[in-house]
Amino acid sequence: MAQHPHDARGPTPASPPASTPATAAPPRTIVITCAVLEDEVVHYGRDMAHIEHVEMLEQGLHNDPPRLRRQVQAAIDDLEQRFPQAQAIVLGYGLCSRGTEGLITQRCRLVIARAHDCITHLLGSHQRYTEYVSRHPGTYWYSPGWNRHHTPPGPQRHAQLLAQYTRDYGADNAAYLMEAEQHWFHTYNRATYVHLTIGATERDIDFSRDCARWLNWSFDVQQGAPSLLRDLLAGAWDDERFCIIEPGQTFRMTADDRVVEAIPASQADPLIAPSDRA
Repeated sequence: MAQHPHDARGPTPASPPASTPATAAPPRTIVITCAVLEDEVVHYGRDMAHIEHVEMLEQGLHNDPPRLRRQVQAAIDDLEQRFPQAQAIVLGYGLCSRGTEGLITQRCRLVIARAHDCITHLLGSHQRYTEYVSRHPGTYWYSPGWNRHHTPPGPQRHAQLLAQYTRDYGADNAAYLMEAEQHWFHTYNRATYVHLTIGATERDIDFSRDCARWLNWSFDVQQGAPSLLRDLLAGAWDDERFCIIEPGQTFRMTADDRVVEAIPASQADPLIAPSDRA
């Protein structure tokens, strides 16, 4: 797990909460985020003195939701002990294939944006995300972080997988596996590169455009808005955009625009076993 230079300040005694919410300073905060948002979190959080520590977890955990839950929960448990002065933990995640559902804290508030995945953080709002995918339901998203931390669909991914499958399973089996690999591409017809300018380069946009051309998809670029991510880090948590989970609570997915809701931990989905959260 990568650590952010905020650590250099070291533990300091916790200060009492401000007496009036209107003038309250942001709580001392720990950030746990997917590496896909690394550059954006570091950029917008670098001058926020209340951020005690940023913990980066590897990209791709959403492909295995129980593993994502275990690793984030382990980070929460560890960081609450290591940073006793911390008052809040914010997640640079959305629901992420429901892999964050069921997380709990012992002492800190837990805060998550009302988002299905990190694309909402980049676009700037759940509404903008919903409107875009409603107009373009076959969208596969590219971004500076996605492109750096994994190989997205395109000729480079195809060549890498073909070489791997051929080496591991032989040429005939490799051809079959590549056919299966390509099948899910047919559910998409558009590649959209979304960015907050941080980490975005013409070379990276051209790479994404070339992937779309190779896949015979249309291509789009969307410059997002930093407000959601910046306010998540700054502690500006309104109920419309953020879900605040108190100690003793957890959260679950909803079927409406709230995306997630806080519930007593005792009401957590029984399919998410305690061992799955530890």
